[in-house]
Amino acid sequence: MNDSEAPLPAHPAPAAGMRASHHDRDAVVDLLRDAAAEGRIDHEELDERLERALTSRTRAELAALTVDLPAPPDSGPALPPLVLKGGLSGATRGPGQWETPAHVIARGGVGGVKIDFSRVRTRLPEVLVEAYGETSGVTVVIPDGWAADTAGMDPGTGGLRNGTTPDRLPGTPLIRLTGSGGLGGVEIRHPDRKERRRLDDNPA
Repeated sequence: MNDSEAPLPAHPAPAAGMRASHHDRDAVVDLLRDAAAEGRIDHEELDERLERALTSRTRAELAALTVDLPAPPDSGPALPPLVLKGGLSGATRGPGQWETPAHVIARGGVGGVKIDFSRVRTRLPEVLVEAYGETSGVTVVIPDGWAADTAGMDPGTGGLRNGTTPDRLPGTPLIRLTGSGGLGGVEIRHPDRKERRRLDDNPA
């Protein structure tokens, strides 16, 4: 085989020409909403750009939507995993404001664990919640508009109770639930009536 017949070397596609992921689209949606809140674009233009962002197929199409906007600030180093152990007396996180890492590990123990994301601060596209019900179970509460993926969860003896809706608002993280129900089980749901009333009475 002569040089003219030799196969051409493979070159990776430019980053801008690569297909966009859900993470890429969510990041642009967040940036556009921040720009509208700062008065850089009006609501009509925001709606137009959001629609284009959610239907963009490549990173180049997404980049065109934010080329006239300032880059987001550096979020700094990633937070270490949060580990909650129920022990004998139980453990909770939330519903007050807190910043979630990308990985949360909850072990129900004898006292149980409750994780409430109602007022969490995050720009993450996805949060992995690794829950082990053990004896007294784990409860996870997520806001309306957030969605959960429980396909990786082993219900165990205590079972898995999923009270969430599949409707996910743009720019919200997906809660990916894994682990095992153990004896106490694992529950993931939106706030109940009592929790909603408490949130209304104590606005952030």
